[in-house]
Amino acid sequence: MGVTGPTGPVMDRDEVDRALARLGAEHEAIETSLLALQDHAGRRLLEGAELTGVTKERWTSTEASITLLWAYFDAYTAALRGARDIRARRRWSSREDLVELTELLRGASVTVPGSATATPHAPTVAGTGRLSERFTLAQLVERMNELYASSLDMVVAADAVWSALPARIDLLAAELQRTRRLAHSVGVRPGEHPAGDDLERITRTLTRLREQVVSDPLAYWTPAQGSSAPGGGRPDTTTYDREARALEEVRREIDAVLTVRQDAEARLVKLRDLLSRADRTLAEARSARGEVLAKIAASEVPVVSGPPTALQEQLATAAEYRRHAQWHRLSPLLDSLEQRAEDELLRARESLTAVTAPLAVRAELRGRLDAYKAKVARHGLAEDPLLIERYDAARRMLWSAPCDLRVAEQAVLRYQQAATEMLGQRVPRQGEPADRREQA
Repeated sequence: MGVTGPTGPVMDRDEVDRALARLGAEHEAIETSLLALQDHAGRRLLEGAELTGVTKERWTSTEASITLLWAYFDAYTAALRGARDIRARRRWSSREDLVELTELLRGASVTVPGSATATPHAPTVAGTGRLSERFTLAQLVERMNELYASSLDMVVAADAVWSALPARIDLLAAELQRTRRLAHSVGVRPGEHPAGDDLERITRTLTRLREQVVSDPLAYWTPAQGSSAPGGGRPDTTTYDREARALEEVRREIDAVLTVRQDAEARLVKLRDLLSRADRTLAEARSARGEVLAKIAASEVPVVSGPPTALQEQLATAAEYRRHAQWHRLSPLLDSLEQRAEDELLRARESLTAVTAPLAVRAELRGRLDAYKAKVARHGLAEDPLLIERYDAARRMLWSAPCDLRVAEQAVLRYQQAATEMLGQRVPRQGEPADRREQA
């Protein structure tokens, strides 16, 4: 057309019609979005909630944003309606109509009262001294998009936290109550057992967490890094997850106590059997020590201690705990007693082995003497006077009481040396390993 005005070239009819169609589509999309925001469950919850902290601050700003959004939308609607009315005056718009439409569609033709300082984070309708602010339709759409995105982000974030955390907290609290009842049934109570104290702490933490989540959901929202989409992020479940793990630990402890209640009698019977076997073994060791002292001369025999009275006392305490259903006290005591009873039986067996070692040495010497006598007999030397003399000397020492093991070993060695010489074999030296001596 070649004609220009304050906003640039005057639009022709086709340009006006295309602009009106585009603006109409934008108007419809914006209206749909605003109505969806108005009906959003999160927005309704925010309106009725007693908010605190960062959520209260953000919602105050968001409410102002939503109010301003509708003011902008009403102004946008009025401007669009005015443009459509001008275009509808006549089928072929006059030059004056096109100039007016160009100004409406491209110029700063929309006036919004007191909106000069409106921003996504601090919108106001009353303004800060300026009575009004003028926008182009494009600027108004951009401003509405900013306010809508920030408002929706806040509403979606709060709704996401409310949808995720309170229900999970309630389920965990119900599980906590079941665990508390079970704990009380086995004597696990606050002040008496660490697990009971843990249950009290978890209860307090969950109660406080739920109150905070309901009143200040945004305090438990983690925005997604680098995301500009409304509602980008996730609920912060750190505290919830920590308490869930703590409750699981307590449940395992309660299960262990329940197992003790079921198996207590069998474990006590086993403990009594272990300590009884240890006592019998120690008694056998004391008896063997007397025999060794009577039969073996010049031998150091270790002293055998008596049965541990402390273990018997603790076993009686464990039985008392069981009678009074004090399972939380019985559990650690049984664990300790079982290990100590095993250790006591092992100590008793080691004492018996140490005490009877001289008798084992004497038995080995007797066996060696008889083995060589049999070997000599197989070679027809059983009647040799020297061998008979040395055999009788060694046998008297080994079968006499008390027996001097060092002297008896020398006597057996002399008989062995004489036998190997007569058999034409190498004479073993004193101190040589037994397997080399056996080569004779």
